[in-house]
Amino acid sequence: MRIAFVVPRYGPAIIGGAETAARLLAEHLVTRKGWDVDVLTTCAEDFVTWEDVYPPGEERIAGVRVVRIPSAAGRELSFHPLSAALLADPTSASIDDAERWLDLQGPVAPDLADAAEAWDGDAMVFYPYLYWPTVRVIGRVRVPTILHPAAHDEPALYLPIFPAVFDAADALVFQTGAERHLVESMFPVASHHQLLLGLGVDDPDDPPAATGAVSADGRGDGPGPTPDAPFLTCLGRIDDHKGTTLLAAYFARYKERHPGPLRLVLAGPVVEAPPPHADIDVVGPVSEADKWDLLSGAAAVVSPSPWEAFSLVVAEAWSARTPVLVNAGCAATVEHCRRSGGGLRFDGYGEFEVAVDRLVGDEAFGATLGARGRAYVDAHFRWPVIVDRYAAFVEAVVVRGARTQR
Repeated sequence: MRIAFVVPRYGPAIIGGAETAARLLAEHLVTRKGWDVDVLTTCAEDFVTWEDVYPPGEERIAGVRVVRIPSAAGRELSFHPLSAALLADPTSASIDDAERWLDLQGPVAPDLADAAEAWDGDAMVFYPYLYWPTVRVIGRVRVPTILHPAAHDEPALYLPIFPAVFDAADALVFQTGAERHLVESMFPVASHHQLLLGLGVDDPDDPPAATGAVSADGRGDGPGPTPDAPFLTCLGRIDDHKGTTLLAAYFARYKERHPGPLRLVLAGPVVEAPPPHADIDVVGPVSEADKWDLLSGAAAVVSPSPWEAFSLVVAEAWSARTPVLVNAGCAATVEHCRRSGGGLRFDGYGEFEVAVDRLVGDEAFGATLGARGRAYVDAHFRWPVIVDRYAAFVEAVVVRGARTQR
């Protein structure tokens, strides 16, 4: 089987939900199934500017053939005021305004579109729904198409350019039931081939998951960021959009009301740092080993984002047998907590305070939640299970496409 992934950016240095999911799935299809996997992508690393950073051309990354193609345009400065205006009332946006929004958002890559149209293989996979390489390309290719939307209930999803994107896909792959319900409530996709898959999760008990990898900033296994005091941790992009500003404000208020040694560790690429606080450590990107140390050593892992399609970090926390605390406004992470019994949710500061008191003050309770989460991940999200289900799904989509073309 030969398939291609079309993503706006790609590589081990890129930390992002959809991008990481695409890369890991591509690599595991090569190693576990022996498939030929191509990636068609831009030369960008930063999703804010889409500036070309990587050299154009081909390279091999973990057995995957990666073809990088320069963009004609990145994100224009005029995108930001237009986006603020349109996303304040996206259902009222005109097609022309939404098309302009898409082009200004970037990355605009006509040569990538041409390469995808000329690509000859069995199926083409698109991640995520939001950007130019999916919107402009998915309707042009000649092979069966599989869309991983990575959708959540955000204003952009309501823009009038996206119904055609979902309609153009031959098949859809969802990360949670909440994502599938959202998409089915908005777009006529009942006739599409569908799979509720989730994401694969490494097991920290396996040595390759706990050692050897290096973070996006090149940091190796030096002194780790794990504090000596009890701590909560939040891993991922440090950005107001991801809820870290809210989390920092809640934590600062908690420490005013509950003085003591508890700390908060924010680890990940810093886009928008919260205000400095004596008990909050903003450590930036960390090595793979340090990541697992933070996950396993925390009293709880907090996912403050209201907009997640899956949240790999939540699943990794449970893989490390650590309970989680999630934003009640995020349907995906709330679904995980409900199905697993492995975490608590907060809706406002009062619930946050009560949850932190319980998780920090009752180790047995936290251990019970962490064990439940671990059982949930073991049952549903280990790589052998994920890859086998996905490979069978892709093969069925290819067969179905061949029959349709007869």
